[in-house]
Amino acid sequence: MRLLLVEDDKALQQELQQQLILQNYSVDVAADGEIALFQGLEYDYDIAVIDLGLPKIDGTTVVKTLREKGRNFPILILTARDRWQDKVAGLDAGADDYLTKPFHVEELSSRLNALIRRSAGKASSIINNGPFTLDTTTSQVLVEQVSISLSAHEFKVFKYLMLHVGEVVSKTTLTEHIYDQDFDLDSNVIEVFIRRLRKKLDPDGKHNFIETKRGQGYRLINFTV
Repeated sequence: MRLLLVEDDKALQQELQQQLILQNYSVDVAADGEIALFQGLEYDYDIAVIDLGLPKIDGTTVVKTLREKGRNFPILILTARDRWQDKVAGLDAGADDYLTKPFHVEELSSRLNALIRRSAGKASSIINNGPFTLDTTTSQVLVEQVSISLSAHEFKVFKYLMLHVGEVVSKTTLTEHIYDQDFDLDSNVIEVFIRRLRKKLDPDGKHNFIETKRGQGYRLINFTV
């Protein structure tokens, strides 16, 4: 999942970025509201974490502007403020959840997972699709109840397809959601990951679970319909 992290405290920003990368997020960072607003409008994110106390443009204004401009990805706000009015203002601006500093990274991770599942219409951390099971909390993938080991990027591609099962997803969209903004979006590396997923998750080809739509992208078969 591609995540926008907006935090002006450099030490906290670096700590959160490292922890989120370990949890298979592709993380773009911004240290002020002006850069955050540019990135939020320019790039397609799965979720954002935005501190309210930002220089140049405050976090509440960033959230409100993103919503007014039609950006509907989930947003979790961070605040060191004790006044409940600030949290209410952030939520009223369009944020989906909040955390008050200091907080445990585990709680942040849990809330992010919940927001992503909710935005994709998934109530549980366990996503089932026919023979395939994905646990967004443990990053475990099962095929017919057998655990399969995937690399970090293979997992990111499979997770995105599982969250958008039945939809045609372009190669560009997949690239944007598993790499940061500096990655070459013309790369054909997605084709490699798709080929590996087919080999690891369906070596005998009996499920034929990923369709290639020529000129459009890839579609994960919906086995539940």
